[in-house]
Amino acid sequence: MSLRQRLAQLAGRLQDPQKVARFQRLCGVEAPPQRSADPREDEKAEGLLAGDPRLRGRQRGAPGGPQPPGSDRNQCPAKPDGGCAPNGVRNGLAAELGPASSRRAGALRRNSLTGEEGQLARVSNWPLYYLFCFGAELGNELFYILFFPFWIWNLDPLVGRRLVVIWVLVMYLGQCTKDIIRWPRPASPPVVKLEVFYNSEYSMPSTHAMSGTAIPISMVLLTYGRWQYPLIYGLILIPCWCSLVCLSRIYMGMHSILDIIAGFLYTILILAVFYPFVDLIDNFNQTHKYAPLIIIGLHLALGIFSFTLDTWSTSRGDTAEILGSGAGIACGSHVTYKMGLVLDPSLDTLPLAGPPITMTLFGKAILRFLIGMLFVLVVRDIMKKITIPLACKISNIPCDDIRKARQHMEVELPYRYITYGMVGFSITFFVPYVFFFIGIS
Repeated sequence: MSLRQRLAQLAGRLQDPQKVARFQRLCGVEAPPQRSADPREDEKAEGLLAGDPRLRGRQRGAPGGPQPPGSDRNQCPAKPDGGCAPNGVRNGLAAELGPASSRRAGALRRNSLTGEEGQLARVSNWPLYYLFCFGAELGNELFYILFFPFWIWNLDPLVGRRLVVIWVLVMYLGQCTKDIIRWPRPASPPVVKLEVFYNSEYSMPSTHAMSGTAIPISMVLLTYGRWQYPLIYGLILIPCWCSLVCLSRIYMGMHSILDIIAGFLYTILILAVFYPFVDLIDNFNQTHKYAPLIIIGLHLALGIFSFTLDTWSTSRGDTAEILGSGAGIACGSHVTYKMGLVLDPSLDTLPLAGPPITMTLFGKAILRFLIGMLFVLVVRDIMKKITIPLACKISNIPCDDIRKARQHMEVELPYRYITYGMVGFSITFFVPYVFFFIGIS
């Protein structure tokens, strides 16, 4: 057998959805029993599994018994052929039917554009469930909109800006690669889809794995030597962060082992090629007089290109959001630099020593974060309410159903790009200006 055949065989084994399902079972996640032809038997079985004494003797909702509201809501029958549906397949509601509890796991990251929700499942190991939910969030919008501003406002603006440059590059290349390779998500069944927010996207490579690899490695590369701290802290952070995010994607049923490995190796390659240029890019963004025009034009062109790679999915909006955020942060840092609002420490003061943590320092950091996030969220909400109707009007697209309207490039691209461009600009210019004005810089 040739080397190429061996590699193809290995890739096939690593892409096997049965391995994902086996990992889920090992972590306490299982699909519920297959539904029988008699619905009364299914209801009785679910009642026994849930440990509910009211359901042990009779069917829920049967004649003569109480009908629970929404008892059949969000439950989706298994596919008759057991195969893998195209991206965007609807799943049921994630719930625990454990032997000793009737509480539900809840729908994780419900897809607001497609209406998909997580699949009905038993969860027996709740500590792992919440740990991997946290790991999954380390690659979602909520984390990014908290993490990057905190770095820029409270820790080190230079490191924060350069982390954003790396994040935009890694995520953009990852999203475009997905749309070129076009591999589907792991088949369900046998995999249990606990999260479906990104289910309409393709699978290879995992951009969560790419982000979960790029951010901790870049943090250590950018801070070690600039700040005084033991290197061992960074060497512990990298594998912990990376493995938590990567394993969470397998646990959630969103990626195969091959997707995760490919995302990790792809990120290492991107960092090896582009990291030496991060300093040059950041300096250009701040100092070149035509930087804002070049930044806006380049990011917009990249967004238009990515929208031509495949048919609509949630990755279109994610890509535009990433590019818009990167462009806004870069343009805001340019204006901030020209106005002298935020000055990076001179090279002769490096490495920097962390200031002593006092109540005043801690209080100012919390105040900056709360005021800044309030400002950013208000900006995002205002821009969203302006850009979507305006884009619909300009493109003559009906605006009655926002979900359908956003599936058009003419609406989704300007909405995401402009809205998150203003969010990014606020993070690096408007908010620091507010801090300067009220005296908490």
